[in-house]
Amino acid sequence: MRKSGLASLAFHYFDFREDGKKDRRGLLSSILSQLCDQSDCYHGILSTFYSTHRDGAQSPSDDELAECLKNLLKLSGQAPVYLIVDALDECPDTSDLSSPRENVLQLLEDLIDSKFTNLRICVTSRPEADIKVSLEPLTSSSVSIHDESGQREDIENYIKFIVNSHKKMRRWKLEHKQLVIEVLTKRADGM
Repeated sequence: MRKSGLASLAFHYFDFREDGKKDRRGLLSSILSQLCDQSDCYHGILSTFYSTHRDGAQSPSDDELAECLKNLLKLSGQAPVYLIVDALDECPDTSDLSSPRENVLQLLEDLIDSKFTNLRICVTSRPEADIKVSLEPLTSSSVSIHDESGQREDIENYIKFIVNSHKKMRRWKLEHKQLVIEVLTKRADGM
């Protein structure tokens, strides 16, 4: 659908190891650049946004980036926009008054509350308490693979494959291999 112009897709993976991929600013910057690349209709809004910020010499605030995204989503006659927000649990949840994760959750809530008719959002995450509390009231549907037996089985099969095919691990005693497989499968906690 994206290739034929029937939809736009923006994907963001939260990665706690990369500064640009672990907060609201990184999410917004990533989404805006991906959407701009997919539709010429967005260029006018982004060009004005760029000019407003002294042709890129002035860095916009997170709120300004969020408003720019909303302006893109307000454009009439646009194809559906699919936002995939992956690994939200990797976004830091610090003890600060307004943690990076709380800021992202607030942005998602704001986007959903805006009721953009062309916006579809998919969020993936481990079932962290704060994420569940924030997103459950906003979702139209939810799928949990965290507790599925097939998930645990897939993880166990992968670990068995690695343990039995890795050059050094193949030489381990059977009981050591089994211990590693059991412990890693249990501690993987669905991931």
